[in-house]
Parts: sequence; C-alpha cells; structure tokens
Amino acid sequence: MKTLIATTVSLLVLGTAVGAAPFRLVITDLEPPLVPNSVVDIAKAGGYFDRAGVEVEIVRVQQTPMALAALQSGEGEMANVATESLVQLVAQGAKDLRAVTSPNKALPYLIAGKEGMTLEGLAGKSFGIGRIGSLDHTLSAKVLSDKGIDVEGLKMVALGQPNVRAQALAAGQIDATTISIGSYLALPGHDKLPILIPVKDYFKAAPVVSKVNAVKTETLENRGKEVTSVIEALTLAARDMAKDKDAWPKAMAPLRPDVDPATLATLGEAFLTSWSINGGLQKDELETTQEWLYQSEDFKGLPQVSLQDWADFGPVDAVLDKIGPVEGADKVSR
Repeated sequence: MKTLIATTVSLLVLGTAVGAAPFRLVITDLEPPLVPNSVVDIAKAGGYFDRAGVEVEIVRVQQTPMALAALQSGEGEMANVATESLVQLVAQGAKDLRAVTSPNKALPYLIAGKEGMTLEGLAGKSFGIGRIGSLDHTLSAKVLSDKGIDVEGLKMVALGQPNVRAQALAAGQIDATTISIGSYLALPGHDKLPILIPVKDYFKAAPVVSKVNAVKTETLENRGKEVTSVIEALTLAARDMAKDKDAWPKAMAPLRPDVDPATLATLGEAFLTSWSINGGLQKDELETTQEWLYQSEDFKGLPQVSLQDWADFGPVDAVLDKIGPVEGADKVSR
C-alpha cells in the first residue's frame, strides 16, 4: 500500500511539473534591447503573456547559433534568430524548423558617416561591413546603389560585429558604415556623425526580414496553443507601442534605467512604424528576403528551398482570426 501511495504521489507531482512547464522563449539579447525586439521584455513585464494565458520564461543567449542550438536540443520552445541562419539550416537539410512570427522583422538600420562626410562625398571612400558577402554587405550595397553611389568604387573594410564597426566610425578609421539607430545613439559624440541614409529610406530600399521567431514542428504539434498565445501577446504589445510615440519610452524606462530618457524618446519616435502589428510574417517580404539571401556568398552552392520549407503562416493567421488585422506598416500578405 505504501508503495502504491508513493507511486501515486510521484505521478501527481510529475504531472503537475509537466503541466506547469513554462514556454521558453530564447532571445539573443542579454538585456532588454534598444530595438523593436524589446517587445518580448515589454510583453513579459506588462503582463501580456499572462493575459494571453501562457507562462513564458525568457532565455537569454549571446548569438543566433546559440539560440538555434537551444531550440534544436530542446532547451527552448521558440527562438528569435537571424532569418539568414534559419534558411541556411533548412537548405542544409533541417526539416523540422519553421518561422512563425517576427517581432522585430527589420532591424532599424541606417548608414552613418564620419564627421564631415556626405552621401555625395562617399564615392571612393571606405565602408565598414561585417565581412565580404555577409547580409549587411549585400543590403548596404543595394541601398547605396539606389542612392546613386558607385558601390564598386567603395573600399569595403571587413570589421566583424556591429559594435566594432561603430567604434571604428567614431574613431574616424572608416568613412561610413551601416549600424542600428540604437547603436548610433549610444555612440559618444554621435551628433557629430552625420546620418547619410536614415532608417526609413534604408528599409524602403531593402525590405528584408532580418529576424524571425522559429519553433520546431514538434512544438507546433504538441504545444500549438501556447505558440499562438505567445504570438498574440507579442502582437498586442506591438500594437500598443505603435499607437503612441511615448508608449515605448514609458515601457522601457524601468527596464533600462541606464539609458537617457531623451534617447528613449528619440528611439520611440523612430520605431513608431516598425512594430509587427500583424505578426510580422508577410509572404511578400519573406519572398524578397529569400531572394536576397540566395544572392549572398553564404548561400552559394546551397539547394534552393521553398518558403513553405521554413515558414508557417498558420499560427499568425489563427491569431489574426481572433484579434483581427489592423492597418499599418505591417501589411498582411499571403
């Protein structure tokens, strides 16, 4: 009898633990970021996940490879990753990964120059990039070309990570580079570094989805309701941020007390049309993104994949069926 009771209690405890297991959302930000992906932290702090009926645990890692490793090994149910890396994995044979939403589909990039630089004066100058053939190289070349710059005449300087490029620009070691508006505003003396191509013009010339939230197909099958609940929470939080330029600075102030309120206000206004108010996963933008990816060096020799191989619109569509689409920059495309 004691054995039976002990076994029963063990099963009840196990069942409770399994039932209460949080939905782990892996992100590549070690602190609430100064970009629209901060909507994850805002949704957590603002109770959006709770109201959607899902318990979310935020798991922070440094880069996309670690986020994908966590997802593939079962250490997370959803991961915010670079679209480039996800599509590469699928092209290399991964069959069980799908993008289901994008809370920060377009990182707010701009092209800044060193002190005294102008767009017209950039011809023949040095331009900092991650590496030859990288996505930022390909995108920047397209944006500059659309502005009439002879890209072939530029001296491309491979410097690696964005923070390194930003520091090199501030030190006058390169003439221009592509960085996020958050990185730009965080640079000491950024007011002396002219913006050659602003965020709005950059994305208009290169409407590429930089990051997506991916899940395993197994998660869609076994925890599909939680997937849609997470997307619902992120979408509703994004809509609230898009309603008022002061909403994001107000939400971020307690999350990032180290950031000057004036900087938050500037970013809040810049992000006003960047929120994924309809889930962020749009067919036309994803097709454009895939086309761009296959033009880069990293995709040379890889087999072509279809959009259906790495993206699933079902969860976002289920959310939009429930809360309805809204008008705005994140126009629904299927």
